[in-house]
Parts: sequence; C-alpha cells; structure tokens
Amino acid sequence: MKKFNLHKVLDGLTSSPGGSSSGTSGGSGTGGGSVHSGGTVGTPREEIQETLTSDYFQICKTVRHGFPYLPTALAFDPVQKILAIGTRTGAIRILGRPGVDCCCQHESGAGVVQLQFLINEGALVSASSDDMLHLWNLRQKRPAILHSLKFTRERITFCHLPFQSKWLYVGTEKGNTHIVNIESFILSGYVIMWNKAIELSTKTHPGPVVHLSDSPRDEGKLLIGYENGTVVFWDLRSKRADLRLYYDEAIHSIGWHNEGKQFMCSHSDGSLTLWNLKSPSRPFQIIIPHGKIRDGKKVESCKPILKVEYKTCKNSEPFIIFSGGLSYDKPWRRPSLTIMHGKAITVLEMDHPVVDFLTLCETPYPNEFQDPYAVVVLLEKDLIVVDLTQSHFPIFENPYPMDIHESPVTCIEYFADCPPDLIPVLYSIGAKHKKQGYSNKEWPISGGIWNLGAHSYPEIIITGHADGSVKFWDASAITLQMLYKLKTSKVFEKQKLEGKPAAEIVEDDPFAIQLMYWCPQSRIFCVAGISAHVIVYRFSKHEVNTEVSSLEVRLQSEIDVISPEAEMNPPFPDVSSHFSSLKDLSGSTNTVASEGLIKDSIPCLSVKTRAVRMPPGYQADLVIQLVWVDGEPPQQITSLVVNSAYGLVAFGNCNGLAVVDFMQKTTLLSMGSVELCRIADPYQRQPCSPRKSKQFTADNFCMRGLSNFYPDLTKRIRTSYQSLTELSDGPVSWELERCKSPTTSDHINGHCTSPTSQSCGSGKRLSSADVTKINRRSSGKPPFRKAQSAACMEISLPVATEENRENSFSHSRSSSVSSIDKESKETITALYFAESYVQKNDSAVSPCLWVGTGLGMVLSVSLNVPSEDELRQTEPVTVSPNGTALTLKGAVLTFACLDCMGTLIHPPYEAWGEPNSTDDGERIRKRKLVLHSPSSSQDMGDHQFAVICSEKQAKVYSLPSQICLYVYNITDTAFLLRADIVTLYNNMCLACFSASGRVLTLSLPSLRPLLDVNYLPIMNTRISRTFCFTNEGQALYLSSPTEIQRLTYSHEMCDNLQDMLGELFTPVETPEAQYRGFLKGLFGGTGGTLDREELFGEATAGKASRSLAQHIPGSGGVEGVKGAAGSAIGELARARLALDERGQKLGELDEKTARMMSSAEAFSKHAHEVMLKCKDKKWYQF
Repeated sequence: MKKFNLHKVLDGLTSSPGGSSSGTSGGSGTGGGSVHSGGTVGTPREEIQETLTSDYFQICKTVRHGFPYLPTALAFDPVQKILAIGTRTGAIRILGRPGVDCCCQHESGAGVVQLQFLINEGALVSASSDDMLHLWNLRQKRPAILHSLKFTRERITFCHLPFQSKWLYVGTEKGNTHIVNIESFILSGYVIMWNKAIELSTKTHPGPVVHLSDSPRDEGKLLIGYENGTVVFWDLRSKRADLRLYYDEAIHSIGWHNEGKQFMCSHSDGSLTLWNLKSPSRPFQIIIPHGKIRDGKKVESCKPILKVEYKTCKNSEPFIIFSGGLSYDKPWRRPSLTIMHGKAITVLEMDHPVVDFLTLCETPYPNEFQDPYAVVVLLEKDLIVVDLTQSHFPIFENPYPMDIHESPVTCIEYFADCPPDLIPVLYSIGAKHKKQGYSNKEWPISGGIWNLGAHSYPEIIITGHADGSVKFWDASAITLQMLYKLKTSKVFEKQKLEGKPAAEIVEDDPFAIQLMYWCPQSRIFCVAGISAHVIVYRFSKHEVNTEVSSLEVRLQSEIDVISPEAEMNPPFPDVSSHFSSLKDLSGSTNTVASEGLIKDSIPCLSVKTRAVRMPPGYQADLVIQLVWVDGEPPQQITSLVVNSAYGLVAFGNCNGLAVVDFMQKTTLLSMGSVELCRIADPYQRQPCSPRKSKQFTADNFCMRGLSNFYPDLTKRIRTSYQSLTELSDGPVSWELERCKSPTTSDHINGHCTSPTSQSCGSGKRLSSADVTKINRRSSGKPPFRKAQSAACMEISLPVATEENRENSFSHSRSSSVSSIDKESKETITALYFAESYVQKNDSAVSPCLWVGTGLGMVLSVSLNVPSEDELRQTEPVTVSPNGTALTLKGAVLTFACLDCMGTLIHPPYEAWGEPNSTDDGERIRKRKLVLHSPSSSQDMGDHQFAVICSEKQAKVYSLPSQICLYVYNITDTAFLLRADIVTLYNNMCLACFSASGRVLTLSLPSLRPLLDVNYLPIMNTRISRTFCFTNEGQALYLSSPTEIQRLTYSHEMCDNLQDMLGELFTPVETPEAQYRGFLKGLFGGTGGTLDREELFGEATAGKASRSLAQHIPGSGGVEGVKGAAGSAIGELARARLALDERGQKLGELDEKTARMMSSAEAFSKHAHEVMLKCKDKKWYQF
C-alpha cells in the first residue's frame, strides 16, 4: 500500500493558482501524460492512504443490449430453442430466455449472409459477404470460431444443412453446389456443376443458386433452385438430374410439403406456384394472393414474394406464410407478412421492412407434420413473434429491450449502486402504462440457462430520445428491462403547421433531449432540450391535475466592439437596470415584443396554459425557456445541474449562465459568460472584429427551419444529436469548432436577488426580460449556431466555405491558441453545486456553484440560501458571482470535492418525500436535508481538495488557498471527451475517455495513472457523445444507433464475468422421430437413409481443388475454449469437479456391476440346485 504525503495549506496564503512544483513524478497518460506534484514548503503534513493500484483494473466488454443494427439473417434451433441474428456489420446476436444474450463479432467486419444451426449440437455456421464460412462453438459462454473456410473463386449465395447431417450444401453465384464436411471443415470432391444440372440444350446460364434442400421423402435427392426460374431435382447417388422444372418468373424461395411429393415456389411477380413431382411440366396451381384480376384476364402487377414457407398441420389445413407480394397500385401499404390458413388470408402490416422470417414448428424432422406454433419476424428495426395458435394472431410480448431506438437516442446516463427502493417504485408505475393485447402464451425462445450471480447492486440507465421521451431501464446484473417512460413533450402545445412551408416550421424534433441530470436520492430529474428549454420534474406516486408553471429567461452576451460608439458608453452602467425582473404574461401566446418584425423575447415552444393531467411518476414542476433576443434564436444548452437541497437549477450555453430557483419559480441570475470572466479579471478585454448589423424578419423563418435561406446550414443544424441516430456508420470526417454565435451582454456586477414579491403562480409565464431595448449589432451569420466543447460536439457536413473546416480529431484543441479572426467565446461546459470554500480568505464552507468554461476558466458563484425550512419559500436566495478564477487547458469537463482525508464530499440533497400527499391536508411538508457531515469537526479538517478535469488537464487544488497540488497533463495529440469521478472498491478515482479511444483512470488525490488502455481505436460522434462512466467499475456507450454496449474496468468483475453470463447450450435429448407404420414405410416410396460419408468422403469423391477454398483454423478449439472459458484456476476447478463426477459415476457403475455379478451368481447357484433336485426324476413325477 503506497502512502502519499499531501501538504496542509494554511488559510490566507496568497500563492498563485498554478502552485509551485517541488517534485515531478512521471506517468504515462493518454498518449504520454505527466504528473506534477507541488505543495507549500514548511507546512504541516498529513498522510492520505491510497489503496487503489493498477492490479485492481482491467477492461473488457460485458454485454450488449438493444436491437441488432442492420440485420440481415435469422436462424433458430428448434431443440435448444435459441435464436441467432446476423447483421451487416458482421455481428451475431444469440438470444435465449431472458438473461441469455450473447454477441459475437466477425473479425473481418463482413456482413452475415446466412446462418445455420447444427440442431442440438451447440454449434452455428455463418456465411459472410467476404465468401467465408465460419463454424462457431456455442458450448461456451463466449462463442468462438472453430474453423473457417475461405472460397477464393466463387461467391456464396445459399447454404443448407440437413437435420442430423455433417455435410453442408453450399450454393454459389456461378450456379455450382459444393459440399463441406462440418467436422473437419474441408471441401468434398463431390461438386454439382451448373452445366450438368441443366439440360444440354439450354443456352443460357441459370443464374446463382437461390435454394438448396433435400427431399423430406428421400435424403438422396437434392432440390436446387436457380434464380432464372429453373428447378433441378438432383439424384445424389447417380449424380444426375431426375427432374427439371422451368417457370418464366425468377425464383426467390422454395418450401416443401412434409410428404415430399410437392413443393411451393415464390416468384418475382408476386405469384406462388405449387408443383407436383409426378407432373413436372407445369405447376398444377398458380396463386397470386394480392393480385386482382381485371377484365377477366389482366392481373395487377405485384411486388416480389421474397420468401415462402409451406407448413402442414395434423389436424387442420396447412399454413402458407410469405413476405411481400403486395400490389404496386397501393404504394401506401406498409410492409407486410401474409398468413394463408385454409381459405382465410390474414395480412399483418409491419412498421418496418421485413428482412427475414422463420416458422417455429413442434418437430425438427422435415418429413413429419410441422404443426407450426409461432412465426419469428425479423424487421429492419424490430423483432416480433406472432402466435399462430390463436385465430387473431396476436404477438408475444418481447422480453428483450429491442425498443431502445423506438425514437432515436440522443443522450444517455448510467447510474450504479442506486438506492434499492428506486427500481421497484419505477417498475410499479411503469407497469400501469404497458400495452395490452399480447399473447397469453410463454415466450417461445426459451433456451439457455442464466443465474443472477453475485453481481446484485441496483443499476439504472436513462436514455433521452429525439421525440422528447425519456426511458428508465433496470440494468442490474448485466440485464436490461424497461422500467418507466416519461414524455417531456406533454407540457407543450403541439406544433401547428397552418399551411406554412416546411422551411418555416420548427425542426422535426423540437423536443429532443440533449442533457439530463438525475439525483437518485431526492428523485429530482431535469432535462434540457434542443429548443433551449429546461424542465424540472418531481416524483410523485399520486396523480394530479394542475397547470404547468413556466419561466422565460433572457440569456445573451455581447462582446465589446472597439469603435468610437463604444467609447461613448460607460463601461459599467447602473447595475439595477440589468437585474432580472419578472413580467407576468398572463399565459398569453407568444408575441413579437420588439419593433418591426424582429423576433424578441419569445420562446421557441409554447407551454400549455390549461390544466394538465399528470399521472403517477415524474411530474413537471417548472418549465424554463430561453427566449429570442433581437432576432437571434437562443443557443442550445451545454451544461445542466440541479440541487434539491438548495432548490436551484443552473444551466449555461455559449452566451452565459442562468440560475433559477425552482421552488420560488424565479430567476436569480442571468449573466453573459463574458461578464462572468470580467468579474474574474476586470482588466481582461476580449479582442473582436466589428460585427455587421443584419436584421431577420420573424415571418421569414423559424428557429432551425432555415432551408430556404441557408441550405448549407440546415445540414448542420441537427447534428448535435442526429449523428447518434443516423443509420449509416460509414466513414465520416470529424470537425470540432468553438461556438460562433453572436455575443451580446448585459453588464451585471455584484449579485442578484430574487424578488419574492413577484413570485410565479401556476399557469403563469414569467419573463426575466423587462430591460430597456437598446440597439444591438446583429451578426451577419445565420441565426442558429451551437456552442462547441467536448461536451457538445458535432459532425460537420460539407458546407460551402472552407473556413469552417479547421479543427479535427487528429489535431489538438488546446484553448491557448486564439485568433483575432474568431470570436472569443466562454461556453459554459461544466457546473457543480457544492459546500466548499469560495474564496481564499474563507474560514468555513458555504454553498456555492462552480462554473467551468470552454476556454479552461473555473469561476465560483456564492449562494446565500435560507437555512430555515419555513423561510425557504418566502425569503430570497442571493446569488453572487465572485470571479474566483482557476485556469486549466481545454474545456472544463467535471468537478469534485474531497475532504482532507481524501473522501468524496457529496453535494447536499433533500431526501425524497411525497409532494402530493393527501394525508397532511393543507400542512406544508417538511423538507429533510441530507448534508455531508463527518463524525466530528476534527475529521472534516480545515481544508478541502478540489478535483477539476478538462480536455487537456486534470488538477487537484487545495482549498481555500487555491494552491495546485497535482497536475496530470494530456499530450498535444489527444484530448478527453468524458471524465467522471467514480467509486471503486470503496475508493475514489478519476475515469477518463479520450478522443483517440483510450480509457484512462487516475488515482485521487495524487493523480497517479492506474489504467491506460487503447480500447476503441476507431471513433465516431455517437460513441464520443454517449460514453459515460459510473461507480463499481461500470461504463457504457451507444455502439450503434440501436445498441448499448456495456463494459467494465474492474478486474474483479472481469474475473466474475463468466459466472454472470448465460449458458447458450444445455444438454437436451433430441426428440425421437414418429413411427411411420409398416405399410407407410413399405409403400411410401422413401429412398431410405443415405450414407453421405460413403458418397461425399475422400475415398469416393476424391479431394477438392486447393485453389477453390482455403481452410483457416479458428481460435475456438480446445486451447481457445480453455482460454475463453476463464482463468486457469477456474479451469482446474471445473476439471477437478468433472473428474470427481466421473469418479463418482464410475464408482456407482462398479457397485451396479458388483450387484449384478452377485445376483448372477445367486441365480446360477439356485439354477444348479434346481437341476440337481430334478435330475433323477422321471417325466411322470413332475
């Protein structure tokens, strides 16, 4: 255990914030970082013991949740009852019962073309788009590849593996059919060439192989379907074609009748043809299910039927199930699945295109009655299972979290070790709003085994979406289950189009969530939306019907322009003219408050003025909206924080900072970021070029609807969250830029006080913009731009000018580089409420707000909150910017406070109490505040440590002296995207994620590197914006628009991961085939069993050409399985257990053998005695 000496700093020392460096210890950081430790010489020393070492850390992926992104293939094992889904990105998801969910990835990243289970064998064959076959071993918790086979001269188009066979049929684009031995993964010399399969007189190539299947009646006959409509019935024994069938339309799929006498084909013209092997000249039945006959002859043209399955039933008519085939004359019809059962035709319309479907049957034998009971339908963005046993075909309730992307995910937060009562409460409320009408049968995909394991602390994931909805998920024990859904858009009026052009309407997703803040202890929840709005929610178990309180805030920042006009104005005008005043708009609709047609003092959305029914759960307490200022739309919010003990919410953007009292519904502070920095340095003057004035009419455009005026700008408008939701993961160019929006400022000096005499009533909209209108210079730039920092990044799509292409991920984003051509911006990037020392001469801690900016400045704001609970609703809260400035390189990402013993000081909070309790009547509920209170004042000490992390640096300061004790520098080739102070093994550490894809952890307070791993070499915007850490060594990110990837950086969890994952394979007896009967077997015409080994083996068929395919051994063999199964100790323990079981069974066998021997000896002795007794007797004596 290492001990680090930290210097205790006396109050009143006036050392520089940078601190003095008395020693330097090297450390390898992200790209090679450095740690500097410094202190004040001659001060008393205290020892802080840091127990975390690098041995406690190891990073690995745990589980992936959500719908497989860009699915392409589907397979099902009817005995093991597990489902496999292949994707275009090369991933394979294997699903069983809830909790059994495994993801494996092809290293090449090639898309999956087809999947085939080795039924009840614990193996899976995948065919990929790079013409490779892979054999996956599923008898381990993390599947691995046993063998691979690379086709070098032909492209794979279709595969078929007969039940209980070890020979795989592989069709190719050239029309040939090859045969692969599954055990050795070696190609057989037996090949069915396309020119031998078709007639010699045929002059055209039949096209690729689109179907392969053996006859249910005779395993020695193979049905080969070619794309051009040719079907060949091939005799494997005689190596010739028994039958050839031709049809004018292209074939997409073929389905057998279980008796093997007839089959059905689906075609490109929307028709189904039924063929009988006894009359192959033409189909004996042609069906066009969705085509209507016109004028007695002409039939409507229909879309292709992409797949058909023909399933028989023992006690009813057969099922004919197919996808596609709808009429072209009805383009509004959605994608569908059609079920034909007897004379009834049912069309199931789907929300997304059908990728594939499978019919689940009671038996795996193709020559028995199939008796289908369900259909698994794989859609482009969903997975549904239809119950075929009920006439109205209901769907099963999906136990997997396949609806994460129901609306595109725009932000995500992760909370581990939450209060244990939260998950049951959220689930009980969310269960009341679940959809009805599901099938009452159990979920049919029920394979595998999953146990809860030792990982038992509660975890919650919160996702924000583009439609303004927020979903709470139970993520405990590496599972994911929907708990509760909140719709933030319900407090706003619906957007009225009123015949306006699309360019004049607020963008498609005006309620999209950008930031979320949740306090699990107080259950206070707050969101910030893309329309520059903030909503504060309180949790209640009771339904209420009330009006929504709203507040409007005018937040602007204007940079001084060096001109004669500027010199005429006093630099610090009367402070009182800039205080936030409240204006009652009496719930009226938004109006244009300035002269002419320039929009001013109006928000982007309209809050409902009538009473709103709020069901149990999270209920809106206050809606805060930033308003337009002189034709300039409000900038998007870049930072957000709430404190329930203080009753305050603070948020900021590239224009400035706002602090709102959500208990008294008043604005306490609305100050420009430039003004905040001026307080910190009154001599600072930001360089800026003069800005041209330009006016925009209110009727010409609406916020973010600028396609008519700025066609290039509209491409960039929604990228702050659209990049998370795009359905293409192709290469994109990274561009990061600082905020470039007009900066207008109100000079505020000193502090702001909330005028409680003008407090807000329910349903009243308050405005903090009752200031005198002055002539401000409007920017000549488009009116909607975003603040840019590590917390808010975007993909810059191609635009007309090259000047915007300046910063990329491969270059440094150090804020020390400045240019006169750019406007200096102080975007508010991080906020933190704390009980801390605000100034150097403070002798006691007090409530404050730490503010971090995009240029690396850390400012403090003092808070004077009434201590008495009775006075909190009436007495004003005083907010005073202090101007305390600490500096770091790059945008500030996160804050934390440690006490003198190195323990994290949690911000105070209000313990949750029912806000709408009916028991107390009119009596006001008493608040229960929870503060960080050590056992004695001596433990608290007289100083704290402030941990501040930016894109380029992590620093530890001693408070109140503000001396920098430790510094960790990120090199110029990388910068941090996310940083969180987390708890691991009851100790604190700083977890960071860099733009180069590295995961870094630093000890606290000494900032020693503990883990530095290049985790994600390939980065994109979605990952960078959604990566987040939490306690207990957990982290996650959005790996695709539809999936959440969870990982751990805890060595202990990596070791225990094998016990937490589900078993994919379980020993199950293969069901016995039904007895066909003597007469049916005698006259059924079956060809009997086929000895494929003799037919396809090397002795008979010879060796295949080496240039045709190349065998590649995989890592999932015996050695690979051992390595993937866990540690050596675990393997030895399992081997020892297996030996013990084997020895026990052998012992039992020996005992049984001994008993049988003794029984046999007794029987022999008794028989000998009987023989002797009866030896001399005559026949008549018996």
